[in-house]
Amino acid sequence: MTITRADIEAAYARIAPHIRRTPVMTLGGAFGHKGLVSLKLEFLQHAGSFKSRGAFNTLLSNPVPATGVAAASGGNHGAAVAYAAQQLGVKARIFVPDISSPAKVAVIRSHGAEVVIGGARYADAQEACDAYVAETGALRIHPFAAESTMIGQGTVGLEWEQDGPALDTVLVAVGGGGLISGIASWWAGRVKVVGVEPEGSRALHAALQAGGPVDVDVDSAAADSLGARNTGDLVYSICSRTVDHVALVKDEAIRAAQALLWRDYRIATEPGGAAALAALVSEAYMPRLNERVGVLLCGANVELIKLAQLTHI
Repeated sequence: MTITRADIEAAYARIAPHIRRTPVMTLGGAFGHKGLVSLKLEFLQHAGSFKSRGAFNTLLSNPVPATGVAAASGGNHGAAVAYAAQQLGVKARIFVPDISSPAKVAVIRSHGAEVVIGGARYADAQEACDAYVAETGALRIHPFAAESTMIGQGTVGLEWEQDGPALDTVLVAVGGGGLISGIASWWAGRVKVVGVEPEGSRALHAALQAGGPVDVDVDSAAADSLGARNTGDLVYSICSRTVDHVALVKDEAIRAAQALLWRDYRIATEPGGAAALAALVSEAYMPRLNERVGVLLCGANVELIKLAQLTHI
């Protein structure tokens, strides 16, 4: 499987009327790095994360049956599908696991989708979703292991390159791997793409080590967004050729990055949204002296009570 820059450009033309072109913040001497740091503020996207790009691309690329669309999600994908479906006048049913953040479930419901809660982990929600799709014929929108999802997420890279400075490396948080598959396809061979996963949720790291997708245990503060047990063959096929490596970060580093973003920039991010920055701040990724580093801040659906506890508001 190969995703081309032309595929991503075509997707951008398709979805541009429906998404936000999120800003880029360029800093010098920030986060302990003396070189340039470029932050892509994708948490400002509709429904609070990059996921709206893939959701719109899938809906606009496929015929939608009368039974509507269905998705399994830890929260952000479901919110994005619900938002996109609402904007396009399509019925949506979202399956979420018990671990989903109440804040994210509330966002899904606010966009008019039906929410089905059940199962301990994301994989349980996906099983329930697949059964519903088989029964009703609804269009399934997979959060990461689908070509249209990956291509839609790749438009983050297109915007970033057009609006930001030239970069040597970009740091991208990884859950199931759809986002990094799209971004790495956009920058393949031109910019080093580094994945970032929590130590307790390392599906892509494990796949790259094993030479193929493997199941992993998931136990992380970021599990509701970075909690896939297995990347699947499609993500592995792309990332094994386009991703330089995966840096692992501790949950403590993720929380510290969340607190830093709020303290210094008044940016409220969920754990998964701060994971890429955690790699830079904790030195899980150590750039060269003058390396130009991009950091994707990808999700803002945080429970404010938990953020307050971290930041002592």
